[in-house]
Amino acid sequence: MKAMILAAGLGTRLRPLTDTRPKALVELNNRTLLEITITRLRTFGVTEAIINVHHFAGMVIDYLKSKNNFNMRLEISREDNQLLDTGGGLKKAAWFFQENVARGVVPAALRPPPYSDPAPFFLHNVDVISNIDLNAMLQFHKDHDALATLAVQSRPSSRQLLFNDQLQLSGRRIGDQDFIIGKKLVISSPRTTVISSEARNPLLPREGTASAVPKSNNVEGALAPDVKFSQHLHALAFSGIHLISPRLLPLLTETGAFSIIDSYLRLASQGEKILAFRHDNSYWRDLGKPADLAQAAQDLQQNALLS
Repeated sequence: MKAMILAAGLGTRLRPLTDTRPKALVELNNRTLLEITITRLRTFGVTEAIINVHHFAGMVIDYLKSKNNFNMRLEISREDNQLLDTGGGLKKAAWFFQENVARGVVPAALRPPPYSDPAPFFLHNVDVISNIDLNAMLQFHKDHDALATLAVQSRPSSRQLLFNDQLQLSGRRIGDQDFIIGKKLVISSPRTTVISSEARNPLLPREGTASAVPKSNNVEGALAPDVKFSQHLHALAFSGIHLISPRLLPLLTETGAFSIIDSYLRLASQGEKILAFRHDNSYWRDLGKPADLAQAAQDLQQNALLS
């Protein structure tokens, strides 16, 4: 199985630790974040990985050589001139996942079930730590023939993704603004989003605010008359771990530096399966700040969370 580790970022939130090293080589309990990520992926069957680098790229390359590439096939994708973000970085490294894959791209609506997918791969941020059951995530991805599966959790976040009851990506929430795929959003609450059946652009911001709508126990009765139905949307925080089918790679039509989340939203609007894998009971922590590292170190000392 293959994986890509996203390690090219500047790690500005981790300063001053990243003033002299890349964030991938910042240490947690005497182990680099890169070692922790590689070791965990290897535990779940990953034998080959590609790592994108930019900030202090040479240090990452030298470190891997000193570790004999952790006895794996490890490739480097250099982003020397420009940071390409998650989507652009994956697109640049697409060759690694398209080796020996001759299958053409078939739109979701035309794929007869069951669809035999080429081997999916992990995309994993180097600055997150978790004990998510990646085998269960892989099985979920395969069982649902997903184009991409995103590890998500119910936790506070300023940028959440919205999923419907079938766990299909349906939009995103940024602050108190909701953006819904292909629908006109009328009002949203923490649990329920009521939308009209009028199709618009793939992503539309909320029109007005909840306070502008008369309060009523009958939510639909308080809304504009063109509202046809209501739908529960779950606002969930993305955990920086993806499972992706190689079928996605030729569908990345964006160029330059771009977020993979933008691609997911576009593809979901076209009917592709971009699904949520919920891991609400798992340990997870973003390691973006020195305080996060300190807390994770304490967590790991107190609990055998990771091997």
